[in-house]
Amino acid sequence: MPKQQLSNSLLYLMAVGAGLVVANNYYNQPLLNLIAKTFNVSESEVSNIPLFTQLGYAFGLLFIIPLGDKFNKKKLILIDFIAIIVSLVVAALAPSLLILTVASFCIGFSSVVPQLFVPMAAQLANPKEKGRAIGIVMSGLLIGILGSRSVSGYVGEYFGWRTMFFIASGMMLLYALFLVFKLPSINSDFKGSYTALMQSIWTYFKTESSVRLAALRGGLGFAGFSSFWTTLVFLMEDNFNYGSGVTGLFGILGIGGALAATWAGKLSDKMNKNRLITIATLVMIISWGVFEFSGESILGLVIGVVFIDMGLQSLHITNQNIIFSKNPDARNRINTIYMVGYFIGGALGTTTGAYAWQWYQWTGVASLGLIYSALILVVHLVWKKPVEVSN
Repeated sequence: MPKQQLSNSLLYLMAVGAGLVVANNYYNQPLLNLIAKTFNVSESEVSNIPLFTQLGYAFGLLFIIPLGDKFNKKKLILIDFIAIIVSLVVAALAPSLLILTVASFCIGFSSVVPQLFVPMAAQLANPKEKGRAIGIVMSGLLIGILGSRSVSGYVGEYFGWRTMFFIASGMMLLYALFLVFKLPSINSDFKGSYTALMQSIWTYFKTESSVRLAALRGGLGFAGFSSFWTTLVFLMEDNFNYGSGVTGLFGILGIGGALAATWAGKLSDKMNKNRLITIATLVMIISWGVFEFSGESILGLVIGVVFIDMGLQSLHITNQNIIFSKNPDARNRINTIYMVGYFIGGALGTTTGAYAWQWYQWTGVASLGLIYSALILVVHLVWKKPVEVSN
């Protein structure tokens, strides 16, 4: 198959799509208090919604993303959009917490399109600009994650949480129609069966130590990040008497940190990647140190949000640049291994963060995030291997 060029218009199309789709996984977080009141359940019970969304995403990464190495990527993406739209509509109409939880799992399971866009960008980009391409798509994805909280917080407070899911389903329909005409048709090289495809993931997991280490680093980083966002809405209501609208505004602050993804992508094309990971992890540790003393300080929370996003996204982009430098014919499967570990970490952080809040309030959450970040530094320094400056 001849090499297709990655134009800037296509790159930014994928970046926008990555943000719009991944946002579906995070609309629920600023809405947890409103949902808890609707169904008359506790904070710990309603935390199952983001937990099952993240678990669904992990399962979607495991079972859907590898198909990008076997089937036409455009067809796969458009079929997946149908599942996204149906899941969002069911969530909007959910008559009980159980139905909403199941729908949330399905939303996460189907909203994995960004993780098809990222390897696609790496595949089509000039090798010397691979980090830049990954960084731009990831900037779109991360702005979607953070912006989703601001949007859903506002919509939830003034129009109700169900409205947010209806709006999301409409946006997915419009974007899917846009992709029909704009997304190129890219075939894949794997000719074996689905069983062989899935078995090869285990083979790559066993043989590629750099992928295992990247997945562990990313998972620990996202665990702390998820524990923060899951419990922030409770902190804002209990300590500051603010609703979901103000909580969502913190997403806008985080966008500044997310824009660092583009910068980090360019830097990872030129700078030693192990050193960049160490710096990013230290930034995250400092951020959690700030959070430790910010249970009563909006300013401290603002500073912490900006820097924790910068640190995590720099870590994430560098991890992906490392793993995509090998096995170019299996980028989707390699990305599956990495992202499954990443979102299992997110699910772990959501669960442990909810319990840390229940038992020790904000100090417990901040201490938990500090532990996760310190573990990243330990495993990185112990098991890192030499990595070339550029690919």
